[in-house]
Amino acid sequence: MLAHADIDPEFFGYARSGIGSTSGGGSQTCFKAAGAPAKYRLGNECETYAEIGLGAQLYQQQDTTFDFASRVAYVTAQDNDDESLKDDDNNISLREMYVSGTNVFGGLPGATLWAGKRFYKRHDIHMNDFYYWDVSGPGVGISDIDVGTGALSFSWTRSEGDDDGDGLFPDAGQQISDDTLDVRWGGIPVNPGGSLEVGLDYGRSSLSDWQKDYYDEYGVDYDEGDKGWMGTLEHTQSDWFGGSNKFAVQYATDGIITRDGNAVGRGTGSLRQEGSMWRVLDHGQVWLVPDQLDMLYALVYEDKDMDDNTGRQWFSAGVRPVYYWSDIMSTAVELGYDHISPQSGGVGYNDSDHHVTKLTIAQQWSAGRGAMIRPTIRLFATYAQWNGDAYVEQNDVRSSNSLDTGAGPNNVDFDDTDGLTFGAQMEVWWGS
Repeated sequence: MLAHADIDPEFFGYARSGIGSTSGGGSQTCFKAAGAPAKYRLGNECETYAEIGLGAQLYQQQDTTFDFASRVAYVTAQDNDDESLKDDDNNISLREMYVSGTNVFGGLPGATLWAGKRFYKRHDIHMNDFYYWDVSGPGVGISDIDVGTGALSFSWTRSEGDDDGDGLFPDAGQQISDDTLDVRWGGIPVNPGGSLEVGLDYGRSSLSDWQKDYYDEYGVDYDEGDKGWMGTLEHTQSDWFGGSNKFAVQYATDGIITRDGNAVGRGTGSLRQEGSMWRVLDHGQVWLVPDQLDMLYALVYEDKDMDDNTGRQWFSAGVRPVYYWSDIMSTAVELGYDHISPQSGGVGYNDSDHHVTKLTIAQQWSAGRGAMIRPTIRLFATYAQWNGDAYVEQNDVRSSNSLDTGAGPNNVDFDDTDGLTFGAQMEVWWGS
């Protein structure tokens, strides 16, 4: 058991912030294809974002430990020195608050029991910040149960959604509760340096009797769209040209497919989301010239086929080679391409095929060599080109057409087909 004097707090987190402008005037525009779940990040982030975490090991007796972790996130529009939380563009949120106990079951050595709100075994592509498998939230689970070949993990997580955007519920606090059951078998050795992870997620809206009655009264069919499942098969290869590679295939159905066109494995709060989704992706990091030139890369194809024709196909490809002049200074170039083919019922963006190509060059100063080394300070210039008008006007409001209006300031003209930005940014992560 640890005495108070023996507790050593752990400080961890992530942050990015900077300044940017758009050629022709105005603050930095961020270029994201309308209808795409993600955008390529380098020289293309328009906000200040931070996650600050505190944790500690609170108990240890032989191999049994109890640990606490917490994390608060903060995002601002990057407008001023003092940005109030009263502004809709600024927000603070509690992302993690949980306790984990390792080796608390005598018959399951190495397994961890946890409860609370947490990031749970998230899978993402760093280049475009695309989380393709993420059931994070309040929950409970037991993870990393040694089964001889790999390890099993089980979790139950929950997310609260609104009333499907219909405004039917008389009280804003009367939300839809979405439960997700997650089962994973990971660390399965299949080849030298390679392993498999297999997962199944089942999500369902947990409607109370009065909520069912309420929807019945308004003729809302919640028989299929309120539930869904997602299967994931992922192969991880280490020692891949000096780096690593991940290849994943996913299939999802109905209510587990989120409204923004993404599917991460958890319920969505939607009662009418019926359809299916296939996704294939590959991403990683390789060293083209050891200690001198490395490269991040990503390739994604996603086909979201919805019964109401609001789905779309998304193809995305990007590379980020980085040349290291020294242990501190490097030059990075990022080329990213996103193509959207919407179904006939797509709304909120250009209803014909459209695409965005983004090119960034950045001069960087970092704490060592490697594309994932931080902290980093960078100067950048970004050029983007797209087909069709950037935006359209609907009811006197700027709306998405080829570019997403929600990606940041919209300081290119409505009918522009390209744009140039420049600026500086810092990025840092540390600890857990």
